[in-house]
Amino acid sequence: QVRLVESGGGLVQPGGSLRLSCTASGLTFSRYAMSWYRQVPGKERELVTTITRAGGSTNYADSVKGRFTISRDNAKNTVYLQMNKLKPEDTAVYYCNAHTTDWGTRVEHWGQGTQVTVSS
Repeated sequence: QVRLVESGGGLVQPGGSLRLSCTASGLTFSRYAMSWYRQVPGKERELVTTITRAGGSTNYADSVKGRFTISRDNAKNTVYLQMNKLKPEDTAVYYCNAHTTDWGTRVEHWGQGTQVTVSS
């Protein structure tokens, strides 16, 4: 059974930092690209950032470029999201996503989400 477990969310003041972690089990972690999404009530889930299987390439939503950094440790089956200079508009539930393509079909798994609240 595949499980993605996020941790590290919480309450932080504007300008502060948080680091989210997502640890995977039940899959071959190095075969999956990893992404972080976020969602606020009443809005669609938004793609924040993605890292390739070996970690050689990343991309970011314009809203977080220069502030957020995604990384992964394949030996620990874990992906991280370092969030700096946090803004109130970063408040959301953050979800970890693992995805790959199997015979042309997208295969993906989701974590349960972790709440990030940026407020003074």
